[in-house]
Amino acid sequence: MNLKTTTIVNIFTFLFFMISVLLEQIQASALQLDKTNFDKILNSKELVLVNFYADWCKYSRSLAPIFDEVASTITTEFPEQAILGKIDSEAENSLAKRFHVSKYPTMKLFRNGKPAKREYRGPRTAQGISQFIRDQLQSPYNKMVEKEDVNSIEKRKRNIMGYFADEESLEFKNFLKVCTELRDDCAWNIGVGDEFSAERTGGNTVVYKPPNAKHNEMIYMGSLKNLDLFKTWAQDKCVPLVREITFENAEELTEEGLPFLILFHHPDDTKTVETFQQEVGKQLIQEKSKINFLVADGVQFSHPLHHLGKSTKDLPLIAIDSFRHMYLYPNMDELTAQGKLKQFVLDMHSGKLHREFHHGPDKTTTTKQQDKSKGAEVAEEDAKKQPEVTELPESQFQKLAPSKTRYSFRKDEL
Repeated sequence: MNLKTTTIVNIFTFLFFMISVLLEQIQASALQLDKTNFDKILNSKELVLVNFYADWCKYSRSLAPIFDEVASTITTEFPEQAILGKIDSEAENSLAKRFHVSKYPTMKLFRNGKPAKREYRGPRTAQGISQFIRDQLQSPYNKMVEKEDVNSIEKRKRNIMGYFADEESLEFKNFLKVCTELRDDCAWNIGVGDEFSAERTGGNTVVYKPPNAKHNEMIYMGSLKNLDLFKTWAQDKCVPLVREITFENAEELTEEGLPFLILFHHPDDTKTVETFQQEVGKQLIQEKSKINFLVADGVQFSHPLHHLGKSTKDLPLIAIDSFRHMYLYPNMDELTAQGKLKQFVLDMHSGKLHREFHHGPDKTTTTKQQDKSKGAEVAEEDAKKQPEVTELPESQFQKLAPSKTRYSFRKDEL
């Protein structure tokens, strides 16, 4: 082999090596998305996890190589089912606005082209993100084969049982759609065929089983052919009126934009939690669209207690976080008093809590008449005697601290 031939061979070898490296890098990277390919990619797989990032964000830069590593792993494991994509939210601002993304990095999951109910807020590690996708690709329901399988469901969870003659009906398909969307909120169980004929009262049947309840089962009485009607019913059963707030979901709950009514309790105090849930159900069901009802481990959330001038020794206690200020429920002994908890919430909405904190109790009609009889000078002197009040505690859930309690950031927060 002469020198010229050797040189040509070396050049081709080098080019082949560089192309292989380039292809490997492409395969190992998340797919870059923009407005020209976004919708097409979203509809190409069952699952698409999208990283909305910003180059100015140091957390976005830290996540980038991890996200690319996960993309390589998932593409290898699930080439037909899942893909990872990334969006430069500064360059593709319209896409970020479309999905209400203003903090970075934000990882949104899309299933069959539609955004999932929750963002990914787990560990920012290759293992954590990969396992999340594996879990999301698992069946959203437990397939019951024998009648005895009904007794093996996880009774501590909210269970929805579906009994169907076959898997071809519209009822079954609608059940599966809602089951997939609410997979994280309820435990879903399906029994199909003659084995479950006794449970199919008057046709395909759906039953809700509350946690740890031997009775109080609720049969869905609407038409399973009406997807929206069934979805509304299932959401009411799967998403509890009173939810638990944790460091993992605090930011997500905050982003719903509703004030918090929170019971801070000791982790061993289940009785007060049950009482609070009952009273919210009795007194405040009509307010659920205006405020979030929450319970919080007062030991873990001791920081908000400190700003209320309280400690774990004062548990249990109830407070409202309006996202401007925090207000303490005045008397826990009156938790079950008729209308007291509801009035506390109504007073927050009307501004009365804020007003009375600064200026003392609102005056009744009788008090106002008495003031008039005293004369302007006396009334003015009385006003001067009002004790000086310290500032209201600021909202603690609106200003979640970075690291443990915050997951993504706006540009003006860095």
